[in-house]
Amino acid sequence: MTGVPFAILRHAPTAWNESRRLQGMTDIPLSAEGEALAARWRLPAPASGWKRLCSPLQRARRTAELLQPAAPVTIEPRLREMSFGAWEGRTILDLRETVGVVFLDAERRGLDFQPPDGESPRATMARLLDWASEIAAAGEAVVAVSHKAAIRALLALATGWDMTGRQPVKLDWQSLHYFIAHCDGSVTVDRPNVALA
Repeated sequence: MTGVPFAILRHAPTAWNESRRLQGMTDIPLSAEGEALAARWRLPAPASGWKRLCSPLQRARRTAELLQPAAPVTIEPRLREMSFGAWEGRTILDLRETVGVVFLDAERRGLDFQPPDGESPRATMARLLDWASEIAAAGEAVVAVSHKAAIRALLALATGWDMTGRQPVKLDWQSLHYFIAHCDGSVTVDRPNVALA
């Protein structure tokens, strides 16, 4: 089955990543360490020559701008992070302790996990499928900077993982992940965990 390749990576770290807080749609900038790390990242071939896209959130935009080799960056709203709604700014540990059974029940729902006023992985997966279908139709390979929950939803889309139990492929969040967008509307994993030089 032929298709169009694309690559995706998570933005560099923020202060909220360091404190393990759910960021979601909260527009947190890169930390000083994140800026320095992103400035050292170099896209490997062939992604180094592909069109560059990113989420509209500043942590992803800044990462895309700092990546080498330098290239123009186009904002793609469908690459935004999954919204964690009322739970943004909280840690998983805090939510398990304070929200208790409500949070634990939500976690067990896998693709249908949905924070209050937030978005489910299934909804995130649907918008990423729409985006990947456009890539397949256009026939142009791209490299994208996005977010952890969004990339996990993409992995679920590509593998059939229902987001319960372990992920079928362990992703390194400081690596590039290659996928294939197919004309039949499917997405497959190509090469995960490719080092950023």
